[in-house]
Amino acid sequence: MQKLNQQLDKLIGRLENALEFKDELNNLISAYPFNEYEYIISNLLAKNKLTYDEYLDLRNSYINRNLYLYIFEISAPRGFGDKWAFGHLMQLVPTFERPSKKIDPEYSNQYDLILKWDSHIIKIEVKASRAVDFERPDEPLYVKALSSDLDRPFDMNFQQIKPKCADVFIWIAVWRDKMRYWVLSANEVATNQHYSKGQHRGNIGEGQLHLNQDNINEFAKYETESTNIREAVISAYKRQNDIN
Repeated sequence: MQKLNQQLDKLIGRLENALEFKDELNNLISAYPFNEYEYIISNLLAKNKLTYDEYLDLRNSYINRNLYLYIFEISAPRGFGDKWAFGHLMQLVPTFERPSKKIDPEYSNQYDLILKWDSHIIKIEVKASRAVDFERPDEPLYVKALSSDLDRPFDMNFQQIKPKCADVFIWIAVWRDKMRYWVLSANEVATNQHYSKGQHRGNIGEGQLHLNQDNINEFAKYETESTNIREAVISAYKRQNDIN
């Protein structure tokens, strides 16, 4: 939104009565879908200060910068972490399956997905988080959502991590304009210096890991493209079980 505001402010400067127009905006009463941005753009178009092609460029660049903003509007944590993240990964990798006691008699919701590979059943734990401005704790998620090119502090807390319950972990991080994926073996999570054991008192074998602007580059070797997640899971499983 900051980029859009800057662009619109520059366009408003084309108006002969730019200062008066800004005063109008301060007193503008809005009701969805008629808001400040609709008012600015319609005025610029009507007064021939914004061409239709310029409007399309403005619109398309905003959409490209905010492709995943809708994900920040998923309010319930379980709706984001459980429903959206699982569905997203199963779209990317159709061979992922939801586990069941029929497949794993000992299954009791301790991991999220499975991948059948050769004679192996790989147990996968999924963690997802959204990049939000750490210094705006009281704002709604969609307001404090960060673009990947902004140099702002963020803190993605992957919680309730249980390395003994899965073979492989997939982490998804969402910015307004991009997603990033990391695939680690359970042992690589458990032995990572940023993994903190004992997230909740009495929960043995459970911990958390904070991914932020200070340590995110340390996980570069685990990062993978969306088109390579299946292969990355198999590679992590091989590392976990020392399979050549």
